[in-house]
Amino acid sequence: MEVENKSVVFDIFLHGLTDDTELQPFIFGLFLCMYLITIFGNLLIILAIICDSHLHTPMYFFLCHLAFNDMYLISITVPKMLVNIQTQDQRITFAGCLSQGCFVAVCTIFECFLLGIMAYDRFIAICYPLRYTVLMNPCFCVILTLISLFFSIVNGLLHSLMVLHLSFCTDLEILHFFCEIAQILKLACSDSLINNILIFVTSSIFAGVPLCGIIFSYVHIVSTVLKMPSLEGKYKAFSTCGSHLSVVSLFYGTGFGVYISSNVIDSPKKIAMASVMYSIVPPMMNPFIYSMRNRNMKEALKKVIGRKLLFSDV
Repeated sequence: MEVENKSVVFDIFLHGLTDDTELQPFIFGLFLCMYLITIFGNLLIILAIICDSHLHTPMYFFLCHLAFNDMYLISITVPKMLVNIQTQDQRITFAGCLSQGCFVAVCTIFECFLLGIMAYDRFIAICYPLRYTVLMNPCFCVILTLISLFFSIVNGLLHSLMVLHLSFCTDLEILHFFCEIAQILKLACSDSLINNILIFVTSSIFAGVPLCGIIFSYVHIVSTVLKMPSLEGKYKAFSTCGSHLSVVSLFYGTGFGVYISSNVIDSPKKIAMASVMYSIVPPMMNPFIYSMRNRNMKEALKKVIGRKLLFSDV
């Protein structure tokens, strides 16, 4: 039996990570803690950058947007999951599921663009330091961010609009804790080959091009740093790239891991568990990576936390 999504409102069942009622309180507490840590950590990063004038540079401008994107990404998926566990109601409307999948796609591609732009920023700063302030001027940084956001939104809307042309069967179930466009396509009764090809093409372009840019930038960065005469200069150059490289490795590494596991592992539950690694772990770990490996960020965070403690004492 088929229903047309244009005229009929229907629900989709999100099975979550487990059906075991004894494990659900543990999962609820675990994901609530991860969510609060992610929000608090990224908020601290944003506040530190805003409050410290020394961090008003292109690198931290993009980092601020990365932190905001991470907060938004995890806020799309985890709160709905927590509500489902608390109410024991796994239903989500088709419109809500499609909207969630669209926003997840937007945030994921925007993160790819931001990581690519941050690599380009480091490339200019290390390879062309004398021209850095001219090339990476505030206006250019804003334009880069807006263009990245524009293409990310276009990508998400394109996939969502293509889904609306499909017909769906009744008794719809997704063995996941949030909706993705790829998961929604598996529910379609009509042919979704064009949709799957579109996902492959757009993912290859919007995720692959920034990755190629990152690789190109760091090949030139390493080549430039190795030519530096002083060890102190080499250490300073590599230290400014360490945090970004760690974040890139975490994001793309977990993303490729989930892609490979989805083609190898037959269990949808295990795939859902693996997807936690790219949808929740990177947004949670990014603030720790930048706060531990970046000296300027450490000092700025100390100032922000010190101000909070001072105001609480008053």
